[in-house]
Amino acid sequence: MFDQEDLRRMSPQERQQLRQALADLDRPDPAAKRASERRRAVLLAAVIVCCVLLAAWIGVLAVTLPRYYRAGGWRAAWVGFDVGLLLAFAATGWSAWRRRQLLVVCLVVLATLLCCDAWFDVVLDARTSGFALSLASALVIELPLAAIAMLAARRLLRTTSAVLQRYRGEGGTVPRLRDIALVGVAPGRPLTDLMARPEDQCAVPAGGPGAARAGED
Repeated sequence: MFDQEDLRRMSPQERQQLRQALADLDRPDPAAKRASERRRAVLLAAVIVCCVLLAAWIGVLAVTLPRYYRAGGWRAAWVGFDVGLLLAFAATGWSAWRRRQLLVVCLVVLATLLCCDAWFDVVLDARTSGFALSLASALVIELPLAAIAMLAARRLLRTTSAVLQRYRGEGGTVPRLRDIALVGVAPGRPLTDLMARPEDQCAVPAGGPGAARAGED
């Protein structure tokens, strides 16, 4: 048994190794399980195919769509969109008030809807008397709110990563968001591991935390 004096006499590297050993005993790394690389290849190939098809479709639309078009269901489209935006604001407020992890998702959805709102307002009001108002609304309200939401989501994700880093016994600064690895999926493992149930990721092996290591020896 270590007391506080023993811990103080340890070097930072020794304390980090101790934290990592304790974390491994309490909860084995869920990303260490084996999975099919073929599923990962199929998933990545599907994403690439979708990108190619979408790029080709954008080219077709750019060539074939008329420059001007009289749309039907205009009121339903915009009222429905604004109802969705209202729900996104409400969900974001609720998640922030209740301090739920869902807030990250809500912030990203809210920022996306605000950017869409700004884009369609400005583009569809071009060459009309309402263009100046739409442009001002996009620059002063919608895009700044979208930027705030995305920055807040980024900060929450990095904060979550910092907490996980601390519990894994890893020191140092938190990496940039694009360099942070997915939780539960180790490098080289298939992305389909993300479809595993959270309960499976947190499960402790039968027989206690040391059972997994005992089976390896």
